[in-house]
Amino acid sequence: MRGVVARRRVVFFGQSYDQGAAASPPIPDFLLPLRARLAEWVAAEPTAFVMALTNEYREGAPIGWHRDAPQYGMVAGVSLLSRCRMKLRPYVPPSRQTGIRGRRMATHEVVLDPRSAYAMAGEARTSYEHHIPPAAALRYSITFRTLRA
Repeated sequence: MRGVVARRRVVFFGQSYDQGAAASPPIPDFLLPLRARLAEWVAAEPTAFVMALTNEYREGAPIGWHRDAPQYGMVAGVSLLSRCRMKLRPYVPPSRQTGIRGRRMATHEVVLDPRSAYAMAGEARTSYEHHIPPAAALRYSITFRTLRA
């Protein structure tokens, strides 16, 4: 993932991060009810979610600090099997990080219980980056993304 080894297994449906690669299969029928429920929750049309990504995080697998790909707008998902903490901190472009001293710390934290839903849009999506510390146990997530308006 952007030059860093990601310790996860993934399956893309619909649009993928790299549109130059082979096309991803369409979002399967079994994910459509979940997409519809998340869309209702965030007051969006289900078809606005053009990409679905399923992730498997084995015990000890973290998600490093990042912002999702810029071509996507809202991210809505469900966390499954085990609890995790999603941490957020203000995003600082790499060109402005040279003047920062010390380690940048998280400013917000959200606990994602099994079967909990989350959404990131607006400031949370564009002005913050997020990460999840190493998983305590096997965890899955299913996320849906809209295209940036």
